[in-house]
Amino acid sequence: DFRALFGVVRGGIRRARPEKKGATMAKICDCCGKKPMFGNNRSHSMRATSRRFNPNVQKVRILKGVTPVSVYVCTRCLKAGKVTKAV
Repeated sequence: DFRALFGVVRGGIRRARPEKKGATMAKICDCCGKKPMFGNNRSHSMRATSRRFNPNVQKVRILKGVTPVSVYVCTRCLKAGKVTKAV
């Protein structure tokens, strides 16, 4: 198949993304590793458009060893007391 060989997607040929200068923080829980899931929006006509289900992660200052570090932690881990917040 032509599309499979050349990586053609809607709108043209797939290109590699340029690397960004700074390191970006993904919305991933530092404690349990929970990350976004992908699925579909479904309209009334059942047409599927892709969407992303983000976890409820909050940026909090926690103690890693002795030093306080600012990381993303999901609310489930916060509620369960899996991390100790820096005061």
